[in-house]
Amino acid sequence: MFFRRRTVCITTERLILRLPEHADYRGWASLRQMSKGHLEPWEPVWAPDHLSRSAFANRVYLAQRGVRAGSSVPMFIFRKTDEALVGAITLDNIRRGPNQTATCGYWMGQPFTRQGYMAEAVRATVRYAFEELDLSRIESACLPDNIASRGVLEKSGFKYEGVAQAYIQINGRWRTHVLYANLRHDRRGRTETGMS
Repeated sequence: MFFRRRTVCITTERLILRLPEHADYRGWASLRQMSKGHLEPWEPVWAPDHLSRSAFANRVYLAQRGVRAGSSVPMFIFRKTDEALVGAITLDNIRRGPNQTATCGYWMGQPFTRQGYMAEAVRATVRYAFEELDLSRIESACLPDNIASRGVLEKSGFKYEGVAQAYIQINGRWRTHVLYANLRHDRRGRTETGMS
């Protein structure tokens, strides 16, 4: 099984996706801090110590543990040209057996939005999930008014599947989300997205 190697590195034309390391702390904290206003409408409320070194060390530990357990693959996204951290993407809640499913979540730092990086990272992560992890279905969800995220999913082969009421607490309150999925062997045609 791939997870026993405890390392993950995915490369694309412009990006490198890999597990977080302790040395990434300063770049991560800086990018999260400068992008706070951009990220807050789409994320759960940050803990008071969210940007602390100890919280980041715990994040690295949990990433390594998730990969060892085969339950998650949390990756940072770096731009190849200058090794700048641009965001993160995670395959989480990996279920085996009859499911062979995972969820995909991501965030992009504000300076790097609208450059196609996230769609590139999502496509590479889905390919990795299907080819290396032998998963069959990748699910993702976002707020209905997060047009940028919906666009990323649709450009990356995800199809709209419906709505989940009060799905996740975002910015301090329960929010309804739209649900998408990407299937390894998808025989469905285009699906209605509910986007106007």
